[in-house]
Amino acid sequence: MTYKKELINSIEPNFIFSEKPINRFQLNEIKKDEASSNKIQQIENLIKSINSIKNCNLKNQAKKLIFGEGNINSPIMIVGEAPVLEDDINGKVYQGESGILLEKMLLAINLTKTNIYSTYAVNFRPPEDRKPTSEEIKRYSVFLKEHISIIDPKVIILFGSTAMESLIASKQKISIERGKWKEIILKNKTYPVIITFSPSYLIRFPENKRYSWEDLKKIKKKILDLKIEIS
Repeated sequence: MTYKKELINSIEPNFIFSEKPINRFQLNEIKKDEASSNKIQQIENLIKSINSIKNCNLKNQAKKLIFGEGNINSPIMIVGEAPVLEDDINGKVYQGESGILLEKMLLAINLTKTNIYSTYAVNFRPPEDRKPTSEEIKRYSVFLKEHISIIDPKVIILFGSTAMESLIASKQKISIERGKWKEIILKNKTYPVIITFSPSYLIRFPENKRYSWEDLKKIKKKILDLKIEIS
């Protein structure tokens, strides 16, 4: 059925007609830009919430809030344990020797730190780089879950027992839980999650790198199975 322009304009004014085809690619790019702007605003709000924490020894003793870095639109998100001295000095995640090893691990499955998104389960460096307490992990897990919802990845990789405890709340040792795909539900959305050893642990116990390699191969397979495109 053909409608005359006059009839349409009489019902709903200000229609604009053009013979030029719609640029779907341009529309998609606009939508991506809008989504990114929205994420940036949500991230800024979350950072303010973390900075507003009261009576926190971690926050009081650390130099900087270590939030996250990388591609905020990446389908891959990694969650480490907690910032260490190099991170606290530079204000970035995975600095120093652990960061170098992480980059090698990612490159082994064709990923880089720039095309994924990285954060920590706890946002402030614990004194003397000690392991965060269960109370600290629980306190910051609220912010981590919100962080994940904002980034909205397709796959989450948890490096270390602190990250595991923050999201999975498992009482098992990481040596038992690693290498198994699990699911978490945040805001009615399901995310596939895998646990593996942290780079800092592997530096101390290099004999376990062979297990991490098995985990990395499972991650690569999941990316292929889900047909995830990483740019």
